[in-house]
Amino acid sequence: MSQAQSFFQRLAGTSLVLRIIVSIFLGAGLAVISPDTAISISFLGSLFVGALKAVAPVLVFVLVASSIANQKQGQHTNMRPIVFLYLFGTLAASFVAVSISFLFPVKLTLVTNSGGVMPPEGVMEVLNTLLFQIVQNPVEALLTGNFIGILAWAIGLGLALRRGSESTRVMVHDLSMAISSIVHFVIQWAPVGIFGLVASTIAQTGFEVLLGYTKLLAVLVSSMLIIAFVVNPVIVYLKIRQNPFPLVFRCIRESGVTAFFTRSSAANIPVNMELCKSLDLHEDTYSVSIPLGATINMAGAAITITVMTLAAVHTLGVQVDLPTALILSVVAAVSACGASGVAGGSLLLIPLACSLFGISSDIAMQVVAVGFIIGVIQDSLETALNSSTDVVFTAAACIAADRKDDAQTDNSSVSV
Repeated sequence: MSQAQSFFQRLAGTSLVLRIIVSIFLGAGLAVISPDTAISISFLGSLFVGALKAVAPVLVFVLVASSIANQKQGQHTNMRPIVFLYLFGTLAASFVAVSISFLFPVKLTLVTNSGGVMPPEGVMEVLNTLLFQIVQNPVEALLTGNFIGILAWAIGLGLALRRGSESTRVMVHDLSMAISSIVHFVIQWAPVGIFGLVASTIAQTGFEVLLGYTKLLAVLVSSMLIIAFVVNPVIVYLKIRQNPFPLVFRCIRESGVTAFFTRSSAANIPVNMELCKSLDLHEDTYSVSIPLGATINMAGAAITITVMTLAAVHTLGVQVDLPTALILSVVAAVSACGASGVAGGSLLLIPLACSLFGISSDIAMQVVAVGFIIGVIQDSLETALNSSTDVVFTAAACIAADRKDDAQTDNSSVSV
């Protein structure tokens, strides 16, 4: 018994990232050796993702409310620069996607099965959905994982509790710490969950279905890699004026890898919270910026909307001038920020962008169907980029703010 306990203690002390990497290879190996067995353990991945999705809404609600309730007067949370980075990064992703799509135009072999889903009819419908999610009943918001509504209620409750008694604020803080402990326990099971996800995914889909869309995938993947390893580092460097790559690589390794397999920004919120804590960032900042980023920081979604729309345009031989392409970039960025408020995410916003070029909904929905086919790669990379960028930009803003505060302190000391 003691030997088994000692083994599990040593295992828990091993790097989580290393355990995840090992589980990926083991899952892929099992899928190749015994596909039936790999499919039969798919419940491991479903359990892990389900646990993350179950705890994430409660964590966000309690942590945001506690952070605001216990915030000291005059304390800065750096939210304004973070929101700017989120929006600027999403718009930059759209511009990159337009550029790559024009350099390497893609034509599609359209399919007919669109899954019976209905896209939004316009930007106003997206905004209308978001507004109604803000005023959704808080219990229902928690049950359905409506993070926009959860954020709204958590912020409102936190502001109200700031006028409460000290004991009430301490109780809310203790509750947030207890929820965080549960989240930490769930995250320790990530290797087991990812093992099940990798094994079942490879066993069920393989890679044959993706071969017919290799050029489309190449454009999507290239655009996302450029954002992750070129644009984001440049933005971070301009913000902190130091080598950005250690931060970028760590966020991709510890956040992006998990998000790639869970394929859910919401489910990856607890992982990002843990990463921000290990980076020693301000809890008052990341407890708000991380769940906010899961709803509006959507560079990957902007790339998907732009690339898929221009693929439809090239397939139909529609001529696109530069002003129209720029308008598409803005529409894709705005739509991407609302992707979390639309069932089906970024793919269902493709018809909205296609309407700019007079492409019918029937054809646009065939493009959506292509998106579902390549989703095993597209959606995974999109989520990995979105989620890891949340931490990258939060950390950059915190580092820049700390440096500014240190400079002001030094100047004050010199003056004295």
